[in-house]
Order: sequence, then C-alpha cells, then structure tokens
Amino acid sequence: MAYQFVREPLLAEDADRLCQACSTMLEKLIIWTLIDTGLRLSELCSLKPKNIQWQQKSLRISGKGGPYGKKSKKRVVPMSRRVEALLEHYFAINEYFPVGPRQVQKIVKRVANKARITQSVTPHILRHTFATLALQKGISLASVQKALGHDRLETTAIYLNFTDAHVIEEFTNKW
Repeated sequence: MAYQFVREPLLAEDADRLCQACSTMLEKLIIWTLIDTGLRLSELCSLKPKNIQWQQKSLRISGKGGPYGKKSKKRVVPMSRRVEALLEHYFAINEYFPVGPRQVQKIVKRVANKARITQSVTPHILRHTFATLALQKGISLASVQKALGHDRLETTAIYLNFTDAHVIEEFTNKW
C-alpha cells in the first residue's frame, strides 16, 4: 500500500486554547463549528438555513461523494449546543455563510497564531481534531465515520492518527 500522509490533530488542550482565542463572533462561528462538527471547508462555506434541522439539533449536509463528486452524498451531522446557539443567532438574520473558503483558511490561521499554537492549523486539521476528540469522548468509531461522511472505516482510521503525545496523554489519564 502506498504511503498515506497523515495530518496531526490538535491535542485537547490546544483545541481549547484555539476556541478561547476567538474574539469575534465570526471567529467563533468558524472555529467552533469546524471543531464541533468535523465539516469540510466547502460544507461549512455552503451552509444555509435550509441545512439546519433545529428540532433534531443537526445539520443536513450534501457532501463529497457519488459519481464524479457531484455532492450527491447526504448525511446528518449533530450540532453541539454552542454551535446550535451560534448558527441560530447568525441565520436568524442571514441567508448565507458570511465568508468563502480562502477567508476561512486565513481566519483559522490567524486564530491559531493568537492562541500561540506552533503546529500547522488548517480547517482540515480541525476535521481531524473533531474525529480524535469524539473518539476520546467515547463516541463509537461507526458514529464518527458516519458524521465525517466516510464510506470506508479505513478512511476514518486515517483521521484518528494518534501521535505519541496522544498515546502518553491517554495512558496518563486512564492508567
């Protein structure tokens, strides 16, 4: 099998520092939504009120997949309470997500710099962080796979790359 480049997810304390470094509503909307849902960058930027299922506290996402990547794959992604509150306030007065993909990338990098995180932080790293944190919280691998929209368990396993620091932290906390 060919080498698979693996992105390093943030440690839980770095994810917390990143969330605490958000000073504007837009920064919170972007960072908290990416960390708490595991959405892809394109999925975040294409969010509209019609994607939100308020009663089910979830997002209905048309994601990557299907023939020729036609965004034909649909999935439901649960919302945390803080993401639900942010989206409720934002979409009460707006119809579209406020920024495009490139601007989201710049905002993520700016907030990571404010939080003094030396590791490279991108929206996709936050997707990996979501998967790792969800598993650490006891959410089943199958549920994480479904939330990320992966067809194969092997794809999800790539997202759950545990660094040596992750392994040591888990043993320290649980042993």
